[in-house]
Amino acid sequence: MENRRRVLLVAYNDAQILDIASPSSALELANRHGATPPYAVELGTLGRCAARSSAGIVLGAGCDLEAVGGHLDTLVVVGGAGYATAAADARLLAQVRRLARQSRRIASVCTGTYVLAAAGLLNNRRVTTHWRFGEQLAAQHPGVAVDVGPLHIRDGNIYTSAGVTSALDLTLSLIEDDHGPTLARAVARELVSYLHRPADQAQISMFLAAPPPGDRLVRDLAGYIAGHLSEDLSPRALAARAGVSTRHLTRLFTTHLGTTPSRAVRAARTEAAAHLVRSSALPLAAIARRCGFRSPQTLRQAFLDLYGVGGDRIRRMPDMPRPRGAARAQNPEP
Repeated sequence: MENRRRVLLVAYNDAQILDIASPSSALELANRHGATPPYAVELGTLGRCAARSSAGIVLGAGCDLEAVGGHLDTLVVVGGAGYATAAADARLLAQVRRLARQSRRIASVCTGTYVLAAAGLLNNRRVTTHWRFGEQLAAQHPGVAVDVGPLHIRDGNIYTSAGVTSALDLTLSLIEDDHGPTLARAVARELVSYLHRPADQAQISMFLAAPPPGDRLVRDLAGYIAGHLSEDLSPRALAARAGVSTRHLTRLFTTHLGTTPSRAVRAARTEAAAHLVRSSALPLAAIARRCGFRSPQTLRQAFLDLYGVGGDRIRRMPDMPRPRGAARAQNPEP
């Protein structure tokens, strides 16, 4: 494998198959589009045992983790329903620690972050994981700075990513780091992907909890809002993006979401901020900036309007608070 970038994907039983398929497919396409040096991707397990994915599909491993020697370019630990068992497997953790010392960079997908944390590789690092598991990860590993806001995070030579499809975003970023944006865009086009989402795009929004709007224009704008919380999301900006008048935009949102564009944006920002408050140690000022609020004070008022409690109370609650009906009309703009 001389003159190749060796990439080792670490798998285990009940791994998420997309966590394996997304990186391996993207790297294979990078090779087809002329990656120089090319990637050499292997799937490794303990004892070279076949890994049964959480979807029931059995994957044959290409190598035994305990037999892997020499330099690795990238070590990737995948996630999936079996993450807790994997993170408690002393043999697996020993191999992950050993292989990390041989690797230029170390990455995880989704709950693969738990395995890296259990191996002691994430202490004093800022990391991410699937938003549903961030609070638990932070509680189990207080020395790890968990931030479930972004799709993926780089801290030194450690790369962590959010759930499932963000594996593709992370891999495209790795390809761009290695070979430049032109090759990364070529791979994204081949995968019929919308380029690749920036690392700091938000994982979560109110629109994941409710059925998607039936109107395509409103649905597209809802997705845009979710991924651009810190940008200009005024009715005028949204209407210009959709190519309609602000009056027509308001009619569409009222019909399909039961609220105005301003209130929909405020609710999306507030819910995303509440998730960050609960799943990270970020200060309120940083959360306010990330979610598009002008100040921590404005965010506090938004919490009171939507949930009836402040940020400190939200952080201490055993479960996410539920919105108390429609948010009040006061201060509709963040």
